[in-house]
Amino acid sequence: MFTGIVQAHLPISTLETHPGLYTIGLPMLPVLGEGLQLGASVAVDGVCLTVTRLEGEEAFFDAMQETLQKTTLGQCKLGTYVNVERSMKMGDEIGGHIVSGHVKHAVEIVDVKTTENNHVVTFQARPEDMPYIFPKGFVALDGASLTIVDVDKEKAQFNVWLIPETLKRTTFGHKGVGEFVNIEIDSKTQAIVDTVEHILEDRLNALLKDQLAHILQNK
Repeated sequence: MFTGIVQAHLPISTLETHPGLYTIGLPMLPVLGEGLQLGASVAVDGVCLTVTRLEGEEAFFDAMQETLQKTTLGQCKLGTYVNVERSMKMGDEIGGHIVSGHVKHAVEIVDVKTTENNHVVTFQARPEDMPYIFPKGFVALDGASLTIVDVDKEKAQFNVWLIPETLKRTTFGHKGVGEFVNIEIDSKTQAIVDTVEHILEDRLNALLKDQLAHILQNK
């Protein structure tokens, strides 16, 4: 599990491509390597990956075909910068929200506006995402816990406003229109929305059934 607070953005220093499998090397040890062990979980652009080997300053991770198809890691290249967060420990401060590292899919950046102290990025989501995306809600984008500001349900679009500190810590300062980022919908939000929808659907069906029975009785 992760907190959605990106700790660093690092370049991919090694990329080994095999059919249905990428091995990704990151220079983690000088920056985030303290206590890092084989089998540890690390969020790489929001994707939970397992450390498979440690060599020199690099930590290596394997991304399988399912991950490559669903996330932006399938398009990564040598030198591509990625957001990195070590897994949380008991007692750690949760500065963002609980993130599992199970990316739903990638969303496209469709607009970027920069003002003196703000950076507004608009994303094209999928229609099935929209029940869980609403103003003041939150999502994980490339592993960063971000608050949703504006939502356009008809276009299936939403935006986030990024402060300078976020731009400094993450790759968002270098992302432009047409690029994709990984999205993870908050599991608690999804559970609450789905539960409420099911309850309302059941109650509506029961109400319609009672009304139909009443109509038939009075014929």
